[in-house]
Order: sequence, then structure tokens, then C-alpha cells
Amino acid sequence: VHCHSTFMHTWEAEGFKEQGNAFYVKKDYAEAFNFYTKAIDMCPKNASYYGNRAATLMMLCRYREALEDSQQAVRLDNNFTKGHLREGKCHLSLGNAMAAVRCFQRVLELEPETSQAPQEIKNAESILEYERMAEIGFDKRDFRMVVFCMDRALETALACHRFKILKAECLALLGRYPEAQSVASDILRMDSTNADALYVRGLCLYYEDCIDKAVQFFVQALRMAPDHDKARLACRNAKALKAKKEEGNKAFKDGNYEAAYDLYSEALTIDPNNIKTNAKLYCNRATVGSKLKKLDQAIEDCSKAIKLDDTYIKAYLRRAQCYMDTEQYEEAVRDYEKVYQTEKTKEHKHLLKNAQLELKKSKRKDYYKVLGVEKNATEEEIKKAYRKRALLHHPDRHSSATPEVQKEEEKKFKEVGEAFSVLSDPKKKARYDSGQDLEDDGMNMGDFDANNIFKAFFGGPGGFSFEASGPGNFFFQFG
Repeated sequence: VHCHSTFMHTWEAEGFKEQGNAFYVKKDYAEAFNFYTKAIDMCPKNASYYGNRAATLMMLCRYREALEDSQQAVRLDNNFTKGHLREGKCHLSLGNAMAAVRCFQRVLELEPETSQAPQEIKNAESILEYERMAEIGFDKRDFRMVVFCMDRALETALACHRFKILKAECLALLGRYPEAQSVASDILRMDSTNADALYVRGLCLYYEDCIDKAVQFFVQALRMAPDHDKARLACRNAKALKAKKEEGNKAFKDGNYEAAYDLYSEALTIDPNNIKTNAKLYCNRATVGSKLKKLDQAIEDCSKAIKLDDTYIKAYLRRAQCYMDTEQYEEAVRDYEKVYQTEKTKEHKHLLKNAQLELKKSKRKDYYKVLGVEKNATEEEIKKAYRKRALLHHPDRHSSATPEVQKEEEKKFKEVGEAFSVLSDPKKKARYDSGQDLEDDGMNMGDFDANNIFKAFFGGPGGFSFEASGPGNFFFQFG
């Protein structure tokens, strides 16, 4: 009776296997899986049933379960070539290249003529090579290289969490956060307790300056894997960075600029990989720098912020303001143009227009500089300055000088007259201050006569003369 029931089981199990094969051929792998499972339940000691179910699980991309089935198959029959081949392929898909090589070598022992095993060994060796190159790349901080190597390795080891995590970590370090998040999320969907994936999710949030949320992920990763060194270090850095930045912000709000400057500088040393936060810190330090009148330093800090994050509008605006304050108008215009192209707001348009106007004004003669007065000088101060400079550069005063000096002084005398004629006339001064071209107003400065201005100012012909009393000594005589 016992033999009869065993025979019946085997016969029934074979029937399930045949049905499984039919579904497998039709690519209905879910149904094939069900029938192979029924066959295994009937005959749990049959290696080929496990082998078939392993093949089906591989088609369903369930490589970890497929690996268990193929291992069970070769445990039941160590000469089962297909079982060793499938175990090797599962190891390869999961990124266990060394284990895969051992399986393929066993296949070669059993079937020296096979062409499949040597090709699979080559695939495994190329994965080992990509792993080696990725390790070197990571040590050299060449994260692009690591991503490249992992992409190549994942073409074969398509279910390897370890490779995906390394790729995601490097994408985060390259600032490609959405891609990194997506890889980590895929892993967490399959394995919600994966500490590495939790760490990478935290890393992305940390690098996007969402520090509180990031810390939650690092803590969760450490709960899953208490000895996760990277998560512990990132957690410590995140907390330190947040504390130092907040200290700096408080000092700045309290008007304690020197202290704020030092605190931002200290914060910048915590984690060179945190590009976004460091860009903000450089911009904050630039703001403090401009308050401390360290304008060149502030410009340099803004440039560093922009180098880290070239979409950082606030840094462009801060640098442009510093350029305006140091009269580097071309640079200011360039920065404001970049800002306006990115965010076409009324305010940005106004800032750009103002910088363009200052640039235009800077390219013409600066009449205030010519007279040596401030831009907000009074009418009286302008007159006083003209009197002093007109007498200083008057050609009569330099009649005994060399022709070169005479020519230079005459030029200066003319400029002083030109400056006075504009700044002493309220209408012309207003046009000049607003950056309009005075030539547009019918005021051609080319045929301008400085002597007429001088005579009018000092009271008509004969009203004033220079007389030499020895070389270099003059006295002025008013009529």
C-alpha cells in the first residue's frame, strides 16, 4: 500500500509539474509557480521540481527565493547541472560574484563541454572588476566613476541591493538627490528595514538642508543596524551643523557681526560634502562680511556659494550688491542679468535697470570726481570746488611750464569748466544724475569754451589776472 501511495504521489506530482511546464512555456509564471509548488508539496525530495520553480522565480525577478530553491535542488542532487547553473545565476543577479564563480566551476566539472558556464564566469569577473574600480573611485571621491561602475555591474547584478545603495549614496554626494531618493525608495519598498536605504534617504534630506527630517532617518537606520558607522557620523554632523548655523544666525540678529562671522566659518568646516548648507553658510558669511565692510571677502564668499550651487539666486543678488558698492558695475550687471533671466520679477528688473544705469554713468566723465566733491554736494560746495580747481589748472598759471604740462593742465582746466557748467545748472545736473546723455539735450560738450565759464564766474574781462613773481609763486589779483 505504501508503495502504491508513493507511486500515486509521484504520478500526481509529475502531473502538476507538466501543468507547470505548460504555463511556463506560455510565460504565465505566476500559474507555473503555483503548480511547481503543488508538485513540491507532493514530492519534497525531487531536485528537478525545485530547479523548475527556481527558474520560474528568476523570471518573476524573485532572485532571493530562486536562490533558496536552486540551493535546495543541488543539496538533493549535487550532480544536477541546471541546479548549479541557476544557483550561479541567482548569485550573479544578487551581486555575489565570488559565490557565482564557484557554482559555474561546478557546472564545468559536470559538463566540461558547456559554453554557458565560461561566459557566466566572465560576467562574474567583470562584476568583481567593477567593484574594485568603484572602491578606488570612492576613496578618491570620484563619485561619477562609482556611479558608472555600479550602472555597469547592475546590468548583470540587477537585484543587488548593495550596488544600488552605493550608487544612490554617490548620486546624493553628487547632488543628484531625486535619483538617489528614487533608488533608496525602491529598496525600501521591498525591504522596509534596510538600514543602508534609510541612511541614503536621510543623506538626501540632509544634503537638501532638511536637517530635522534627515536626523529621523539616521536614527531609524541606527535602530535597524546599531553599528552603522556612516549613519552615526552623518547624524552627528547634521546635529552639529544645525546647532552652529543657528548660533551664527542668532549672533547676526543680535548685531554681533564678528561672532557671527566666526560661527559661520566654524560651521563651514563640519562637512565639506553638504553642498547646499555650505552654500547658504557662505552666503550668510558674505552678508556679515558686507556689514563689516569686508566687501572683497564678501564677493569671494558669494562666488564660493555660487560654485557650490549655481542656481542660488540669493548669492547672485548679494554679490551684485557688493559689486555695486565697490563700483564694479559690469560685474553687477552680469549678476543681475542672470537673476532676471531666472526670476523675471519687477524688483529684479528694477535692480538690473539701476545697475545698467550706473554702468552707463561710470563710462562717462565723473563730474563730481573732476571737482572733487561728493554726489550729494550743495550748490555752495560745488562753487567753492570750482573756484579752487579752476585757479589751480588755469593756463596762465602754467605759462612757463613745459608744453606737455601746459597741454595736460589745459585739458584739466577744460574738464573743470565742463563739470561746473553741468553741476551748477539744476536742469543739466538732474539730467546728468539720472544718467541721460547730455548730448541728447542739444548740449554738445565738444565746442564748449572753458574760458567763458571762467570769465563769467570771476566777473568779466580784466576782472582777474595771474602775475608771476618768481618761478612757481603766484598771487591773484581781482579787479
